Amino acid sequence: MGLHSLCESTSSPHVASRPDHHEALEADFVWPFGELRGIDRDDIRETAYEIFFTACRSSPGFGGRNALTFYSSNNLQENNGDGSGGQKPYGVVMSPTSRVKRALGLKMLKRSPSKRMSGVGAGGTSAGTNPPSPIAHGSSGLSFTVPQPLRPRRPMTSAEIMRQQMRVTEQSDTRLRKTLMRTLVGHMGRRAETIILPIELLRHLKPPEFNDFHEYHLWQQRQLKILEAGLLLHPSIPLEKPNTSAMRLREIIRAGETTPIDIGKNSDTMRTLGNAVASLSWRSPNGTPTDVCHWADGFPLNIHIYNALLQSIFDLKDETLVLDEVDELLELMKKTWSTLGITRPLHNVCFTWVLFQQYVLTAQIEPDLLCASQAMLLEVANDVKRPNRESAYVKILSSVLTSMQGWAEKRLLKYHNYFQRGNVGQVENLLPLVLSASRILGEDVTITEGAGREEGEITLVDSSGDRLGHYIRSSLKSAFAKIIKTRNIKNMKQEASKALFQLAEETEDLALKEREIFSPVLKRWHPTSAAVAAVTLHNCYGAVLKQYLGGVFKLTTETVGVFQRTRKLEKLLVQMVVEDSADCDDGGKAIVREMDPYEVDSIILNLLKRWIDERLQKGKECLQRAKESETWNPKSKSEPYAQSVVELMTLAKETVNDFFEIPIEITEDLVFDLADGLENQFQEYATFVASCGSKKIYIPTLPPLTRCNRGSKFLQLWKKAGPCGAGAEEWHQNGANEDHSTQSSTSRGTQRLYIRLNTLHYLLSYLHSLDKTISLSPRTVPSTRKRFANGRRSNNNSSSYFDLVTTSIQASCQRISEVAAYRLVFHDSNSIFYDSLYVEDVANARIQPTLGILKQNLTLMTTILTDRAQALAIKEVMKASFEAYLMVLLAGGSSRVFFHSDHEILEEDFKALKQVFCACGEGLIAEEVVEREAEIAEGVIALMGMYTEQLVEDFSIVTCETSGIGVLGSGQKLPMPPTTGRWNRADPNTILRVLCYRSDAVANKFLKRTFQLAKRR
Repeated sequence: MGLHSLCESTSSPHVASRPDHHEALEADFVWPFGELRGIDRDDIRETAYEIFFTACRSSPGFGGRNALTFYSSNNLQENNGDGSGGQKPYGVVMSPTSRVKRALGLKMLKRSPSKRMSGVGAGGTSAGTNPPSPIAHGSSGLSFTVPQPLRPRRPMTSAEIMRQQMRVTEQSDTRLRKTLMRTLVGHMGRRAETIILPIELLRHLKPPEFNDFHEYHLWQQRQLKILEAGLLLHPSIPLEKPNTSAMRLREIIRAGETTPIDIGKNSDTMRTLGNAVASLSWRSPNGTPTDVCHWADGFPLNIHIYNALLQSIFDLKDETLVLDEVDELLELMKKTWSTLGITRPLHNVCFTWVLFQQYVLTAQIEPDLLCASQAMLLEVANDVKRPNRESAYVKILSSVLTSMQGWAEKRLLKYHNYFQRGNVGQVENLLPLVLSASRILGEDVTITEGAGREEGEITLVDSSGDRLGHYIRSSLKSAFAKIIKTRNIKNMKQEASKALFQLAEETEDLALKEREIFSPVLKRWHPTSAAVAAVTLHNCYGAVLKQYLGGVFKLTTETVGVFQRTRKLEKLLVQMVVEDSADCDDGGKAIVREMDPYEVDSIILNLLKRWIDERLQKGKECLQRAKESETWNPKSKSEPYAQSVVELMTLAKETVNDFFEIPIEITEDLVFDLADGLENQFQEYATFVASCGSKKIYIPTLPPLTRCNRGSKFLQLWKKAGPCGAGAEEWHQNGANEDHSTQSSTSRGTQRLYIRLNTLHYLLSYLHSLDKTISLSPRTVPSTRKRFANGRRSNNNSSSYFDLVTTSIQASCQRISEVAAYRLVFHDSNSIFYDSLYVEDVANARIQPTLGILKQNLTLMTTILTDRAQALAIKEVMKASFEAYLMVLLAGGSSRVFFHSDHEILEEDFKALKQVFCACGEGLIAEEVVEREAEIAEGVIALMGMYTEQLVEDFSIVTCETSGIGVLGSGQKLPMPPTTGRWNRADPNTILRVLCYRSDAVANKFLKRTFQLAKRR
């Protein structure tokens, strides 16, 4: 669609004369031709038209075939009043066909200014008519006649087209024609480049020829500013210092700023002005005479003026279109080259810029203009290859190309901001332009200043080996940064996971957009454009991901979601790289190496291990608190175990449950990592619980072996009391229970051991629950790592994750039960068992009181212990009781003595002791277990029932066999058998102890003779 018409052609970008949208568009690129201070576009445009008309004054359509003429009433009548007289008017293009437009790829218009008719209606002159002649002021033979009404319409001439395109009013055109007519009187063959137009205009135009005095003053100021720019500020030939003419001209110009200067025939000011301007204009570089005046050929004035002319080729009604008469107009513009100092190469540069500038100023809606500018760059490229290039030309060229390249690169470096699916085709036009400009700047342009290289050289080189790759990377980085800024991701610390998740989604959308919209276009110039884009996005997102990971210390649902989305994004980007680089020589390996893998699986694994370590650390802290503060008091009567185990197992259960709630793929090796960590904690806790000492600390020290003294007071008293044996037995049966309390003797320490035992069984039961939770979890998947294949569970063919600690806990239960039993029997019950049983008299110190206390202790034990702990604990008490009974018989000290006749009492008492355990609980200990554990004690009791002589004989035989003597020789003595503590009827030390406690003459004599054992005292 058409945009608002240009108000004037382009010149300096520092003046606001264009419509507002043009100002905004102009600000988008750098004006390459420098600034003209104090001169606006209107000044340049009107001056350009004046120079153009002056240069073309003798061309057809500008007043005559060979000379400038005015139309009079007589002329019109001679042409039959139709303005044509049957002939084609000079300068009219009847059927325009443009060679230039064909070469530049520009389409022809359906209409053309030359096809529009020019004529007058009643009472006035149309905008497209041939300009009327001015009214002569003091000039004889010249008159201005208004054309007659109803004049037939005719095609417009080139002069009319140009005046219309340059927006020059008829009044201004009339004044110009009048000035030229007066100037060239008698000098019709004078060349345009010899005319100092501003001086001629100032000399011939008077204030009455303007609407008002102010208009005249402004017009005069324009002429003076043009002279100042062309002769003082930007002269083509530098001014020497000091220059009198320049000083005088400057003074006149300053004086004309406040009031118009006097231009009368006798005016000294006008005379001085003319002399100063002539002196400055007719200079030559080397001081030799010249036939060309230099008042408008200095840079950048000349380029501003020439660009204003070139700007006139665009249709006023649709600024995106070039007039079909462009060939004729450009040909006419060539006539200004000598005045403006323009050359063919310089024209090509300016024309390239004007086409490009028009494309920009018309909002880039007509790609043909950009293509035309690109076509002109081919001409420029040919020009720069020619020798003897002027440094001024090269600088202008470099400035223009740099400006064009900068504007285009601004878009290409952020093409995601400027182009969408609908206008992506513009990229196809921009890229050739940029690459051509870069090629010219980089390969063809070398500016040498001075006489040679020794004096200085400036080389403009394009050092980018991958310009398009740079555009792709830059644009994607910019688009990615825009996403971050739009979403305010950097400041979303509280919702970092949500922000990164969104960023991954938008990055994927950006990648798909690149692949679908831009890559098919860019692939023409860069075979792996999509791969470059994918690598760039991968690295951009990776940088943000790295920052995110710096603040992630645990796995949550949100973080796992981010990682899963990141994995999906990376998969897409890698796929883009692989697909786009499949045809590369190295298969795309070089591009892939630019990608730093996210290693999402490794990140998740590390975070999960960190999570496991943190949870295990909590368990360690709980364990440490238990070691520091556990008192082994029951949590409650209904929960007879330590509080610490509850805390530990609750934490373990939460850890396992939370572990399987993590929304990621849980492999078996990760499960083993967690299970091993928990098992180590359980093992350490079980070791802590079992650290309760040893049973040895409760076993009494064995007294030294002595022999019974038959003459001792003890035996004498016993003999005297012999007849009262029945009364003693009755006392034993009826009175013993009265002397001994039947209350439990279990100490607090022993009860705490029971709590330890309960604690281990609680731990054991929870291990089964945890193992079941882990084993039956549907979240577990087979591991791909070798670790599991060589794992402990696989080697042991076990179905449990806690086999080692289970075995250890069971051993700890055994140990604690044993310690508790020995403490109960040898410590808590010592006074009614080891210290009192069979003391002084077997018949009067039998086992019944001990059994009553033992039953109470067992009752309390079963009350405290959990069901699973009772059987083992009672069994250990039974074993400890049997060992205590044997110690009474074999290591009871000097207060105990046994006779052969005591055998029956001992058998009866031991049977009662066995019965206590057989009847304890509901089948807690099987009878056969009791019988098996009792075999050793019964064997020793059997020894107590043997005659002394038989004991001596058996002792001698066993001692010889165990000591390796074989047969005792003459003079040899039996060695003292070592005390092993492992009582057995076949053990020589056991038989020896039976002899030591046998009150018998044979035993006494044998012990004295063989081992010289001391008597009891």
